[in-house]
Amino acid sequence: MRKLAIVLMLAAGTVLAAQTSTPYRITHTYTLGGDGSWDYVVPDPPAHRVFIGRQNRVMVVDQDSGSLLGEVTGIDGAHGTAIVESAGRGFATSGNDKSVVMFDLKTYKALGRIPADEDADAIIYDRPSNRVFTFNGDAHTSTVIDPRAGTQVTNIPLGGKPEYGASAGDGKVYANLTDTSEVVEIDARAAKVLRRWSTEPCKQPVAMAIDVAHHRLFSGCRSGVLAVSDYEAGKVAATAPIGSGVDGAGYDPASSDVFASNLDGTLTVIHQDGPDRYRVIQTLQTAAASRNMGLDPTNHRVFIAAAKFGPPPAGATGSRARGPVLPGSFSLLVVEREPAR
Repeated sequence: MRKLAIVLMLAAGTVLAAQTSTPYRITHTYTLGGDGSWDYVVPDPPAHRVFIGRQNRVMVVDQDSGSLLGEVTGIDGAHGTAIVESAGRGFATSGNDKSVVMFDLKTYKALGRIPADEDADAIIYDRPSNRVFTFNGDAHTSTVIDPRAGTQVTNIPLGGKPEYGASAGDGKVYANLTDTSEVVEIDARAAKVLRRWSTEPCKQPVAMAIDVAHHRLFSGCRSGVLAVSDYEAGKVAATAPIGSGVDGAGYDPASSDVFASNLDGTLTVIHQDGPDRYRVIQTLQTAAASRNMGLDPTNHRVFIAAAKFGPPPAGATGSRARGPVLPGSFSLLVVEREPAR
């Protein structure tokens, strides 16, 4: 019996190793074209579509065919999109005019404009409080919105420059503060900050994903580190290396894989062996400057914004060394795991 148990344990370990080492690959490239820069890539799993902020509009793309379903227009400085399915409404930040455009999820027509704050950037929906939260970088605030009334509730001072955030589904909302290298915890119903903690040794946290089952937050930092926070304890519990220039992150509970999309044209895939144990299992080459991603946990696809660039300007160095976007080259990459063999 003891020998049989050992054999079964070894077999289980072999299967697990095969599952966690199965590589990801780019399975589709949807060429979308269109002018303008881009920012957050936000999947909408129930409707099988993806929302992409494109400077003066939000593009809505069919996940399965890559076709353009429509656009939300009238935006000045498009960044993020929040989906409130129960209200049939979406909310898109318009950063240059400090507002949020509320739109119909079926027609994509604007329904109203809600005042936010300076540099309205990322935006998320918190289901328990039934509120939308923007993260306003230059203002160091979060705007709270009632999605049914389509009105601003308040602005919450955060004490630092927020980037992306996440809802824990328990009445708490979290956000990265990039200038202070902290995570801030918000009581969604009371609309106030409860706690904050350092992400050291991870500096300049921007991207965020969450594992609600194990109460872990994943902060992707511009210093090339992923910080894993135990948000019950309010402290960093683990770290892992990632590519440079991260701007997007995701966590798939089905595979226990964490993703970080990076400016250097890589997607870092990190496997969660335990709540506080992580290892890089793949560095997938994507495309130059492809740092924005979204994960659909229902079909386990990662969607990454990409484009092709012309020659850099003469004498340009560092972040300015990238050339202009080639016309018509903007695309959406679909990343999926190779079938197990």
